[in-house]
Amino acid sequence: MGESIIKLVGITKVFPGVVANDNVNLEIREGEIHAIVGENGAGKSTLMKIIYGLYQPTDGQIYIRGRLTNVTNPQVAIKNGIGMVHQHFMLVPSFTAAENLVLGSEPQKNGLFMDFDKAVKITKELSEKYGLYVDPYQKVEDLSVGIQQRIEILKVLYRGADILILDEPTAVLTPQESQELFAIMRRLVEDMGKTIIIITHKLQEVLEVSHRVSVMRRGKLVGTMDTRDATEQILAEMMVGKEVVFEKFHANQNIGEKLLEVRDLVVRDNRGFIAVDGVSFSIAAGEILGVAGVEGNGQTELVEALTGLRKLEEGSIFVKGRDMAKGSPSDFRRMGIAHIPEDRLKTGLAPEASVNENLMMGYQHKKPYEGLGMKLNKKAISQKTAQLIRQFDIRTPSGQTRVKSLSGGNMQKLVVAREFSFDSPILIIAQPTRGLDVGAIEFIHRLIIDMRDAGRAILLVSADLDEIFRLSDRIVTIYEGKLTGEFRTADVTKQEIGLYMTGKNLSTAG
Repeated sequence: MGESIIKLVGITKVFPGVVANDNVNLEIREGEIHAIVGENGAGKSTLMKIIYGLYQPTDGQIYIRGRLTNVTNPQVAIKNGIGMVHQHFMLVPSFTAAENLVLGSEPQKNGLFMDFDKAVKITKELSEKYGLYVDPYQKVEDLSVGIQQRIEILKVLYRGADILILDEPTAVLTPQESQELFAIMRRLVEDMGKTIIIITHKLQEVLEVSHRVSVMRRGKLVGTMDTRDATEQILAEMMVGKEVVFEKFHANQNIGEKLLEVRDLVVRDNRGFIAVDGVSFSIAAGEILGVAGVEGNGQTELVEALTGLRKLEEGSIFVKGRDMAKGSPSDFRRMGIAHIPEDRLKTGLAPEASVNENLMMGYQHKKPYEGLGMKLNKKAISQKTAQLIRQFDIRTPSGQTRVKSLSGGNMQKLVVAREFSFDSPILIIAQPTRGLDVGAIEFIHRLIIDMRDAGRAILLVSADLDEIFRLSDRIVTIYEGKLTGEFRTADVTKQEIGLYMTGKNLSTAG
């Protein structure tokens, strides 16, 4: 590791009612991988957005390569060799992968038009160089979340950044893909002289890939240490300010009646191709069924079919014995299905609406929240939302705050609070802790187990195998839209599950 490449002195950022960064002094050294960890709302992303020019500090200075720099916007950051991959993607859905990759720095044809063929060539070359395959011709709206993440990383590399800020880069990757990304990060640092700042909630990743780690709590930097001196326990306790208990959950022995049954389900994706191919399974009360698979193998379409958001091509969905094959989303809701979607911003929340308005979606026609005529009972709503904000530890200045100003973790807590509060007998949960910190993960995992133990039937879709193994009573594996295996969690290993996730099976492997 070399000299200081970024130095923050006394950085403070105040939003109305919130001190997001409080007198932060941080040094990033050239040629290192520096991890930033902390609970959601700790100020990590805000600090990185200040470095990238998306926010201006209320107070403090930024030094880049020893020179005091006023980073007034991202263009200034890019000019100084800083690139950022955001947790929530900055892609144009109707554009192809190649068009998104070169957006803002398009190769020209005849000095007037974008050279699409050159953009495709650039995409292919970068994909091959960094081992991050994307189809340059596919539109982003038809791609899985994992492939979209790859495009974001390639965008930064295309612009030649020397300093890369990666905000939760592995949140949408499988363990194998994460290892590939770590190899790329190491090559960028060791062979190409890059510097990487990584924000992650996965403490084992911090220990594996970073040289140094800084911990933030409630806007303050509480410490920086060499990673070789850190442990998960030390980092977790620095993050939350108290002892952290990593609770181990056990399979539920009290399985009830079958609440959800899927038979021979066939569903097409947005391009008209079959994404779910003849899937059958059932879930009983008091049981969590985990779905393990590499992103983009039909999980998204399966969840949408089970919540009425996507039309069935063939097959049946039985909810408490009733065939819901032609049901609408409201029909599924009325039959007792709650849904935590994989993309909280796109399908889980109304970002421009307030915290209170988002919490009450689905309650507006229920007593006592429905008032006279078209009016709502504001007093009852205020009491209900205050209770949920307190119960689920949603950190917000007030219930009137717009959701878009919350941190990612608090957005997720809001969705979980609303969906769990319906007291639905069936829960369809997709990526419940994506991008969350250790404290929030522990909190949401405990809630899911409590729901299971209270007799709910739960379908859990997650790209995090640790999460699947920790929470599930049974696991099914999915590959190219087909279920390739079904196991009791206690009877299978992660390595065995990994084989079925990639279309292989134990009899032919090795």
